[in-house]
Amino acid sequence: MPSSRSRRPYLIRAIYDWATDNGYTPHLLVAADYEGVVVPREFVQEGRITLNVSGMAVQALDMSSDPIWFSARFSGRSFDVQVPSGAVLAVFARENGEGIVFGEVEPPTPPDGKPKSDGNDGAPKTPPPRPSGRPNLRVVK
Repeated sequence: MPSSRSRRPYLIRAIYDWATDNGYTPHLLVAADYEGVVVPREFVQEGRITLNVSGMAVQALDMSSDPIWFSARFSGRSFDVQVPSGAVLAVFARENGEGIVFGEVEPPTPPDGKPKSDGNDGAPKTPPPRPSGRPNLRVVK
């Protein structure tokens, strides 16, 4: 089965659109040490940075491709920010905290779209066992 694209960029855009349509302030929680993240390091705390991505806070926001790009001011200084979608840990509205928490980073996909080798060099992989029983979904607030 061919590998599919990550759904994370689509979910980020959806929550961003929902927040802005409802007059909320969209924020991204980003793993700052993820490969390809370009943020002002002096604002990183415990390896993470929260970014206000509202129209009032950023310029030239591009969420249509990966990585996410925009320009913002940090302590009065302009900075070009780059955030691969795999580095986004959460996207949420500041006013009520609603959104999506991904919980962990997503492994980067190489430019050729093929996953990195795990050292087996072509050895067939056995698929993980299928879960048994009923699906277990829960509402996250």
